Amino acid sequence: MATYKTKKPYMYGTGRRKSSVARVHLIPNGSGVITINGREIDDYFGLETLKLIVRQPLVATGTVGKVDIEATVVGGGVSGPRPARRGRELPQHPEGRRVPDPRSSHERA
Repeated sequence: MATYKTKKPYMYGTGRRKSSVARVHLIPNGSGVITINGREIDDYFGLETLKLIVRQPLVATGTVGKVDIEATVVGGGVSGPRPARRGRELPQHPEGRRVPDPRSSHERA
């Protein structure tokens, strides 16, 4: 994930799965707002399960309410892009490694 500086510094990542592409901007020191294609997460996803899956990396890293997320998603319908976003929005470890997934390999499948 790269860090860019504009008026507000942000981190940028891209996730892909099948025909879906998600471009994600993480804005540190935010209020926890998640925007997907210009719509709030509650408007974009109707099912609570999908919202939970999107927020899982934030819960695992303890950044819920500390970063804003702006995602642009193309392809795959409403639930298709969800896994594409999930892995790429994790913050990087200070040594450049991604924070490991806390789930066991059986839960990830």
